[in-house]
This record gives sequence, C-alpha cells and structure tokens, in this order.
Amino acid sequence: MLTEEQLEIRQLAREFAQGEIRPHVEAWDAARWIPEELFEKLAELGFLGMRIPEPYGGLAFDASTYLTVLEAMAWGDASVALSLSIHNGPVCRVILEHGTDGQKEQWLPLMATGQALAAFALSEEEAGSDPGALECRARPAGDGWVLDGSKAWVTNGDRAGLLLVFARTGQGTEGISAFLVPGNASGIQTEGRERTLGLSASETVSLRFQEVELPGEALLGEVGGGYGMAMDALIIGRLGVAAQALGIGQAAFEHAISYAGEREQFGRPLNRFGAIQEKLAGMAIRLAQARALTLEVAGRVDGGETASTGLPVSLKSSAAMAKVAASEAAMWVADEAVQIFGGYGYMRDYPVERLMRDAKGTEIYEGANEVLRWIVARDTVKESGTGD
Repeated sequence: MLTEEQLEIRQLAREFAQGEIRPHVEAWDAARWIPEELFEKLAELGFLGMRIPEPYGGLAFDASTYLTVLEAMAWGDASVALSLSIHNGPVCRVILEHGTDGQKEQWLPLMATGQALAAFALSEEEAGSDPGALECRARPAGDGWVLDGSKAWVTNGDRAGLLLVFARTGQGTEGISAFLVPGNASGIQTEGRERTLGLSASETVSLRFQEVELPGEALLGEVGGGYGMAMDALIIGRLGVAAQALGIGQAAFEHAISYAGEREQFGRPLNRFGAIQEKLAGMAIRLAQARALTLEVAGRVDGGETASTGLPVSLKSSAAMAKVAASEAAMWVADEAVQIFGGYGYMRDYPVERLMRDAKGTEIYEGANEVLRWIVARDTVKESGTGD
C-alpha cells in the first residue's frame, strides 16, 4: 500500500510524463534520440537524484517510492525510464555502498543535478549474462590504473559524464574490480549505436577503452570486489526493469480500455463482448500481481536486506522473480492490446505497436529471463536442502 506522500509523488511524475514526455514519444522513437532538454527538466524536479541522500543534493527516496516514479516515467516512455533507471539504480547504489567519502562528494552532487549522467558498463559481447566471463582489463600503472577492452549495450554510454566500469584485475570472479571513469577520459571511443527492436530512443552503445589512464582513486571499493558489487547492483537494477515493464504494461492496458470503449463492431462497443472483457480482466490481474511482488521486494530492500539474506528466497532471487513476473506481464498485456486494436494495432500510427516492441526488451536486459529462472531455481533447491 502506497502512502499519501508516495501517491502525491507518483501523481507529480505522471503529470510530468503526460505533459513533457508523451507528446514527443513517437518523434523520439523515430529519431532514436532523447533531447538533452528533457534531462535538464528531470534534474530540475530532482528525478536524477531520487536515490541520492539529501546532503549530496538528492531526494533520498526509498526503493518503493523510486520504483513508483520509474513506473510513471515508463508509462510516458520506456526509453526515458531506462535512462533514469541506470543512472539512479545500480550506479548510485554501488557508489553509496562502496564509495569513499571523496568519491561520493565528487560524483553524487554531479549526478543529482544532471551534470553527470551515469552509465553502467558491465556487459560484454562474449560474456552476456555471465559477469564472471569479463575480458575488459585494468592493470596497475604507478599509483593508478590503465583500462583496456570493450563494453557492449551501455545505456547512456555516449552522453555519460560518469561510467561505472567493471574490469578484470585477476582470475575468476574474485579478479573483477569496479572503477569510476569520467565519460570524457582520453582513450574512450564510442564504437557504435545499436539499432534495437524497441526502446529506440534509448542511447545504447558499445564502448572501447584504449589505454585509458585512471588515478588510484578511480578504484571503487577493494581490488577484486567488483563481482559482488555487480551482483548487489543488479538487485535494484532488476527491480528497475520490473518498474519499467509495469509502466509499459499499464500504458498498453489503458490504451486497450479506451479503444475497446470507443471501437464498435456489429453495432456495439468492443468492451461489450465477453472475449474482450476476459482479455481486459487478465491484463488487470497480471499487472496487479507483478506490481504487488515488485513493491514487496522493494520493501525488503528498504528494510536493509542484502543480496544473500532473506528466507525462504534470497533478495537476489526475489528481485529476479519480480523482473520476470513484471516483464512477462508487460509482454502479455501489450500483445493482448495489439490484438484488441486488431489491424490498427499492427500499424505504427497507434501506440500499442511501440509498447509491444518496448515490452520485449524488458524480458532480455539486466539478465535474460531464462537466466533469472535458473537463479531462482538454484536458490529454491538450495533452501530445500536438496542441492549444493
């Protein structure tokens, strides 16, 4: 149950999405671009500092409030919500949990004001959903480090003022470290902008690091601590994807309700037909179930649980469950919305076609749903005492 304050914040976010995002969504989707002016407006309202403590200029939202805002933004446009999620979610969490006072003072105020949009550079082409297979390397050089390698599918990558980069400094998962890299550091090249099925306005790029020199204070936490940081960051990251999916699904659901009430066939509105009523009921139920699970897991994050704690299922697995449930609900709802629109739903002139493309992405990024099911199954078997 959301508090009165949370409901007011959600309303503010939805009004912003209605007035500043929705009128431009189709143009941004076609142009594959979100204008800088939008990020400036988001910063003015504090939405670039949702998870940042007040002493650093942020709003200090708890996880539940943050995800509620993120859903409202995704209701406006999923590409905008994705950029916000990466900036406010995993990057912010890792700096807060593992950064020194100096690192926090250097970066968090810049993030809160929008002077440094953040990017999370973990994935690589050959590693996919397996962070333990990273090949990007950082080697010691005097008092600092030199970074070499590539990263794939980096949201906000080309316009980022801050890159949180995970690189290999040793062997195995204990040989991965995290670095705070200025986006304008010498030796960083954008190798290509991806053309995606959905989320077309989102800036998703590949980055190449060639002899990028970093000072010693660029290291975040301890040498070799990056893998644990990444796993912890993915909890809030996957909850962010769940919120994005809920926003996409809610938008598709509302479009379907409106169209079914206006479109007539055989002399009566579509919503008078039992088959359509069944679809609308199914949409409402799936979204409500996924939202309840997402907020329940967010409450556990606010309660101080970490990646490995919590019974009967760990927080890591619970976040995976929320992401799977919400993304698959969004995809199902968007598919049904297209079906309700009929031939019009297949046309680019109507919004449900774009929403269906956007929904598909939430089943893939921040861990493909097949991988997340394996994580949940592994923890479930372990808790039952029948696995190792």
